[in-house]
Amino acid sequence: MADPTEGSSSAERKDDNPDVSKEKKAFVPLENNPGVMSSLVHNLGISSELAFHDVFSIDDPDLLAFVPRPAYALLLVFPVSETYEKFRRVEDAERQEYGSAGPDEEIMWFKQTIRNACGLIGLLHGVSNGEARGFVAAKSPLDELLHSAIPLLPLDRAELLYRSPALESAHQAAAAKGDTVAPDATADVDLHYVCFVKSKTNHLWELDGRRKGPIDRGVLSEEDDVLSQRALELGVRQFLRREEEAGGGDLRFSLVVLAPSLG
Repeated sequence: MADPTEGSSSAERKDDNPDVSKEKKAFVPLENNPGVMSSLVHNLGISSELAFHDVFSIDDPDLLAFVPRPAYALLLVFPVSETYEKFRRVEDAERQEYGSAGPDEEIMWFKQTIRNACGLIGLLHGVSNGEARGFVAAKSPLDELLHSAIPLLPLDRAELLYRSPALESAHQAAAAKGDTVAPDATADVDLHYVCFVKSKTNHLWELDGRRKGPIDRGVLSEEDDVLSQRALELGVRQFLRREEEAGGGDLRFSLVVLAPSLG
């Protein structure tokens, strides 16, 4: 990948551009690096029993066998192309803005209102949902943040993240740990993060702070995790197929999974 950081697309903008206004607060972009990601969520309160890992192939069984299982969350990291933006506009045009909250909410979704924070939002989606939620330490910054977020509607929930000093501090510390020189917080960088998680009702959800809300991509079996062939077909492979069929699409992408720590 040419650039290991994340942020907004350089693709042509439309009137329905969902990117955060340049007047909003900006974070230094996170490096696309499992060690950096793990450091951030551990500092927030996720148990060291979990960590992020690179997924080097979803087609080679030998390489896939190196990934610890079960896989609790899968991050797709990619430059936003015109093909992706066209698909997003069409799909979102038929959707209502998400408006759920409360303890019975199947999935916790965060709208992004901080510039260059889609990596952070992706990580939060991964650790806030499904079985990974059970690895959050009691009374940790993340535990307190999630408990505060439960009763809030999406805009208020986004404001909670925007105003959180613990979240900003943990992000700042992690962003300084990358292997490359971090860009300025207000820089225009082109990678975006989308998170796939499995809910307690065995549905695969696509979570993206640039969208109108969480997207139910289909039903998984009880045995499937987010790296199962069924989950990959419902999620990541659909994305790759659209880019390939468009012809000339930018197929730079990487995958990072939240799974048991090694050793």
